[in-house]
Order: sequence, then C-alpha cells, then structure tokens
Amino acid sequence: MNAQQQLKEDIVRICRMLHRKNYLAATDGNVSVRLGDRVLITPSGINKGLMEAYQVITVDLTGRVLTGEGQPTSEIRMHLLAYELRPDVSAVVHAHLPYATACTLAGIDLLEPILPEVMITLGGIPTAPYATPGTEEVPEAIRGIIQEYDALLLSRHGAMTVGRDVMDAYNKMEKLEHTARVVLAARLQGPLPPLPAAEVEKLRHLAEKYREGG
Repeated sequence: MNAQQQLKEDIVRICRMLHRKNYLAATDGNVSVRLGDRVLITPSGINKGLMEAYQVITVDLTGRVLTGEGQPTSEIRMHLLAYELRPDVSAVVHAHLPYATACTLAGIDLLEPILPEVMITLGGIPTAPYATPGTEEVPEAIRGIIQEYDALLLSRHGAMTVGRDVMDAYNKMEKLEHTARVVLAARLQGPLPPLPAAEVEKLRHLAEKYREGG
C-alpha cells in the first residue's frame, strides 16, 4: 500500500471513530491530511460513518480537485488556511461535538485555565466568533486563532483541531469534547474558579516540555 492510499485509509478510520463517538451526525464533519503539495479530504454529502477510502478526494493547495468524484467538503477553505498558516500541521479534523457545541450556545468559554491536562496538551481552547458554515467567513473567523492554538470551538458549529497526523488531531478533538463535558457538569454546581496564576505558570513550563517530546 502506497503512502497516499494509507492516508486515505487513516482518514476513513478516523471518520468512523468520530461517528461511533457521536461526534458527527449524518453527513456532518470533515477530515483532511496534507501530503506534500496535495491534500486528501472528505467529500461533501457523505455519511462519514459509512465512507470508503475510494471516496476521499485529492486536491491541490488551492482546493482544485485532482482526483476523486464529487466535491470536497464545503469547509475546505478552513482546512487549506490551517495548512497555509501552520507548516507544522499535517491533519485537520472538524466535528459537530454535542457538548462542545452546547458550550458555545450557552456562552461558556473553555479558554479559562480550569483543567491542568488541557493546559499541558492544548494550551487552552478558544472560541471563534460565529461564521456562516461553508463560506469564506469561516476561515476568516479562525485566522487569528489557529496560528496559536491546536483546538478551538466554532460558535454554534462544533470544533476544529489540527495535528502532526490525523490521529493526533483526533486525540485533541476527543480531549476537547471531554473537557466540555466536565465543564458543563461542573457549571451546574456554580461558577468554576480558574487555577491559581502560579500553577498556570508551572503548567506552561510543562506544556513546553510536552511539545518538545520531553
């Protein structure tokens, strides 16, 4: 199996994992992987839990279809912007997480330093302002955020994560939804105090070591 075919299989595997976790409904969500000057990306209008590798579409870095039938996801601009701004990124995942989306509807910010593991692995989870799905508004809404963060909420529209490979991006999505679930449950009991400033500073040092693989 060549590298491109393996990456297509990886995309399908992640789509099925997202579907099993209830992170996607029907034809929602999209996944992509960068391979040099090409991007392998999920098609529009396909149930991701039932997708097959042959349905993955290959585009260039401008979004022009090179191989595959149908059209790439309508959110392709969001993926291409991440690859343009982040040369360290090789995969993008967008999912409609129930708890994370609920946070944006309820006006709950996940950027506050609440959970230490989130500070270490993600640095924080900001929320991008609302943008009409499938339009140029979406990449513009995330432009100033995706350069700094690997995981972000899209107001009323789920979440987006990026990673060094598609499993890394998926793991960040799983952590994001877990965080949203914990915060929503805790908020039922009242306001959540953030971690003390001294502890946040310690966690930032640990985050640097985590990013360096230490």
